[in-house]
Amino acid sequence: MIRVRGRVRSLGFALAWGAAAVAYKLLCPLARESGLPARIVTSAVFFAVGTALILQARHSLMRELRQVRRVAGAAQRALLRPPPSRIDGLDVAAAQVSAERGAAVGGDLYEVVATEHGVRAVMGDVRGHGIGAFATVAAVLGCFREAAHDEQDLDGVLRRLDRALVRHLRQEHPAGAAEEFVTLLLVEIRPDGEMLALNCGHPWPYRLSRGGRVEQLAPDDPHPPLGLFPLPPALPTLKLGCLEPDDALFLYTDGAQDARDGHGRFFPLATVLEDAVRDEPDSSHTVLGRVCTALRHHTRGEPADDIALLILTNGRHMSLRGAGNCANNHDAPAVDGTPLTQRR
Repeated sequence: MIRVRGRVRSLGFALAWGAAAVAYKLLCPLARESGLPARIVTSAVFFAVGTALILQARHSLMRELRQVRRVAGAAQRALLRPPPSRIDGLDVAAAQVSAERGAAVGGDLYEVVATEHGVRAVMGDVRGHGIGAFATVAAVLGCFREAAHDEQDLDGVLRRLDRALVRHLRQEHPAGAAEEFVTLLLVEIRPDGEMLALNCGHPWPYRLSRGGRVEQLAPDDPHPPLGLFPLPPALPTLKLGCLEPDDALFLYTDGAQDARDGHGRFFPLATVLEDAVRDEPDSSHTVLGRVCTALRHHTRGEPADDIALLILTNGRHMSLRGAGNCANNHDAPAVDGTPLTQRR
């Protein structure tokens, strides 16, 4: 109703200015004279009328744009809602930056939920960015929020996400010409701190440990992104080691590590993380704020791709038994038998 009223008001202004121009031309004696002064006055009148119409049209378009952005922002907040600051003993902080200037929506996705199987998190990146990727984000996130609770293992969650993405792409592109895909990282953090993961074409996370140690956890090559190829019959869950008390797991999309400055230099993500945790352990929000500040400074506030960041800090107080079990898994061998702490 408000939008219709605004359009009627804009149309009324246009008609009023047009009527004023026609009345001047038909009723004013000066408009019918052919002398130079009369022509100058007539030109000035029509120039004023044209300028007023252009300004009114611009004002209407800007009002419509602000309304669209408000609606897009509300939809984004409802879909990619900020996670609670604490979930089952883990401190959580998240941030997102859209590559489209002034846009509130992007192609990155993340979610953290507490389940009976442990805390499960997803970090993903839809091909492309902006409003065009929003529907795919909705399909993947909606499925994850159900599957994370229903499926006992991460491979079951991943297969549910793959089926949901295939259905979505078939509905959006009935002709079968879809070129969309999603990189995805699934992580499960169990009560004793043990971390499990499945990766489909996504950057591996970093573990931020006490004493300023920063380590990228990369136990094996990831599977291809979802949407490109069918999932393999076997999806073994990979061990990421242990998230000890005060340790943090840093998840991100490739927009962070691929961000460039004006000279084409990549963002030094690992170095920034080391600087962010060099002092005594800080909260997840403090570390996240330092990384975001460094990103904005590096890209001058204009990243070329969407960026999503998620930090999970272990605030649990483990029992001696639980801590011992987790410590045994801290250097758990990867698929090729190499301990995680020796991989680079």
